[in-house]
Order: sequence, then C-alpha cells, then structure tokens
Amino acid sequence: MRLSASSAVAATVLMLSSAGCVKEITSDERLDRDTKNLSVKETPGAAELQKLSCDDTSEALNKARNVNRPETDRLVDYIQLYSSLRKRTATFEEAMNRNPDLSYREGSQSIVAAKEACVQQSADVRVEFETYLRELIEVPTVQEIKGGNTVTVARLDFNTLRQAIETLEPDDKDQLVGKVNGAEKKVSGTTAPASDEAASGKERRRK
Repeated sequence: MRLSASSAVAATVLMLSSAGCVKEITSDERLDRDTKNLSVKETPGAAELQKLSCDDTSEALNKARNVNRPETDRLVDYIQLYSSLRKRTATFEEAMNRNPDLSYREGSQSIVAAKEACVQQSADVRVEFETYLRELIEVPTVQEIKGGNTVTVARLDFNTLRQAIETLEPDDKDQLVGKVNGAEKKVSGTTAPASDEAASGKERRRK
C-alpha cells in the first residue's frame, strides 16, 4: 500500500522524534559514571574501617630505632613503617571524604579516633624518620683501615638512601639526592658498602 506524501512526512517526523528521545552520553560522562560506581563499591565501609588501626607500630618502630642493627636495615624499617602508616591514613581520609556520614553516624567515634591516631602516628614517625635520614646523608661515608691504608667506603646502601628520600618527598628532595650521588662517586672505586663490622665502628672514623 502506498503512503500519501503527507503520511510519509508524518512518519519521517515521528521516526526523527523517536530517535531524539535517546540521549547519547559522552565518553567523559560514561567514564565519570563508571568511576563513581567503582568508587562506591571499593570505598571501605564502617565495618572495614573499624578493623583498621595504627596502634600496632611499636615493634616496628623499636626495630628501626635499634642502634645495634645495620643502618641500611634500620632505614628500610623506617621506610616500610612510614609507608604503611601513610597508606592507612589515606584509606581513612579517602573513605570519609567520599562518605561524610561515616564521621557522624552512631558509633563513629572509634573510627574518627582511629583516623586521628593514624594521622598523629604518621606525623611523629615522619619527624623521626627524616631526622635519621638527614643524619645519614650528612655523613654518608666512613673511613676504614684496610691493609694499612685508609679508604673511604659507603656508610650504608646508597639506593636505600635514595628510596628513603623518594618516600619522604621533602622540599629539598633534589638537593638530598644530589648529595647521595656525590657521595657515591667518592666511593665508586670500592667494591661494596660498609660491612656490618664497619657499621659497629671497628677501625673507622667518620668522614
């Protein structure tokens, strides 16, 4: 059956109108929608946050403070402890920023207190960590007596020093890395960093 000209025009208008009802979303809108759904799914809830704490750091901190241990090992302990505290603090902050109700709902006092404890612990450990790091960078080499000769050797592993700087990200990061690189050049002719015996102070004097 043939449609009249007016019927054909009407059908065309109807089809165009129907097509206009389907709203196309941009790739940015789709990404934003998917991200929001993912964020809600992955953000820890109150039950998960109540299990999170920064009260278990005493043992790790005491290991890092132990002056009888090799300095490289102590620095690694500070790196790991500070990174762990910072990660836990970030988890609290991100979850509570995305879901502000977590700070005000009934029984949230423990979550807020745990978050504040993590913030304080992170700050305290950072100060101690940075103080120790700067001490090491200030005196990164030692002198040892080998075969009757005085030689300059590394006080500890230089790569660990650089990793510690990257972890802390101080304002003078580039200058500190430069000092470590300069110290490394001084001992480039040696075979290895200072030994454990050297770390204990046998036949050496700091340079």
